[in-house]
Amino acid sequence: MKAIGLTEFGGPDVLRVLNLPVPEAGPGEIRIRVHAATVNPVDMLVRRGIAFVSDAEPPYVPGMDAAGVVEQIGEGTNTDLKAGDHVMAVVVVSGTHGAYAEHLVVPAESVVRVPAGATDVEAATLPMNGLTARMALDLLELPAGATVAVTGAAGAVGGYAVQLAKADGLRVIADAAPKDEALVKELGADVVVPRGTEFPELVRRETPDGVDGLVDTAGVAGFAIGAVRDGGRVASSVGGVEVPGERGIETRHCAVPRTGPVRARRQRVVLRAGPVG
Repeated sequence: MKAIGLTEFGGPDVLRVLNLPVPEAGPGEIRIRVHAATVNPVDMLVRRGIAFVSDAEPPYVPGMDAAGVVEQIGEGTNTDLKAGDHVMAVVVVSGTHGAYAEHLVVPAESVVRVPAGATDVEAATLPMNGLTARMALDLLELPAGATVAVTGAAGAVGGYAVQLAKADGLRVIADAAPKDEALVKELGADVVVPRGTEFPELVRRETPDGVDGLVDTAGVAGFAIGAVRDGGRVASSVGGVEVPGERGIETRHCAVPRTGPVRARRQRVVLRAGPVG
C-alpha cells in the first residue's frame, strides 16, 4: 500500500510516498480502507520527532483521524460493524501505524459510523477534534443552562466545543477574530467577543459574576481564567500550558487517551454533533 511518511525528522519536505505492507486486522481490530485523513497540529509534532515516536522505528506515518470504509474485521472482534460500513476512527500513532495510508488497522473501540449525510472529508475532522472537545466539556461537568466560555472558537477543537456545548444546553460565549465572527455565530455561539487579553473583561460585561466554565483551546488560560467565576472550572486542551489555580477554580487538562475503552464517548460526539458541515 502507499502511505505518506518520513524516515527522518524535520519540516514538510521530509514527507515521502512510502510503499508498505497492507496490515492485517487481528482479534479486536478493524481494518479500514482510508478515504480521507486530517492534518492535526500533533501530526507536525510527529514529523518533528517530538511526539508518538519514541518507542517506534522508522518509517513513521502520521495521522490521527481517518474516514473510510470497513475492509476487514479481525477474528473474534466484538462489533456491530460490517464490511463496507462508512466509518471514522481515531488513531494512536506509532511507527507506520498512522492515518496517512491507504489501509489502516485500529482497535474496534476506536471506530464508529460516520454521521448521516457527512462526506469522508467532513467526517475525518471529527474524531480527534470532536473527542477532545467532548472530553473538555465532560471535565467541566456543567448542567444545562450554565454558561461556558470557549477560546479558539474558530479552530477545529474550539468549533466543536461550541457546537457540542449548545447541544448540551449551555449558553456559549466565544472569542473570534473579526474575519471569523460570522462563522463562530453560525456554529451556535450566543455571544462572540474579540480575541485578545481583554477577553475576561468582555465576557464579564455579558455575565458579571463570570462564566461557570472555560474551554481553552488557544493556550490563553493564563489570562482567560479571569472570565471564570469563583469556584468555576477550566479545561484546557493545550498541552504544556500552565493554568493558574485561583479563587477556588478547578483546572483540568484534557487529552485523548492512548488506550482504553472510549467508544461510548466517541459515539456521544456523533450523536450530539449530528451531520457535520
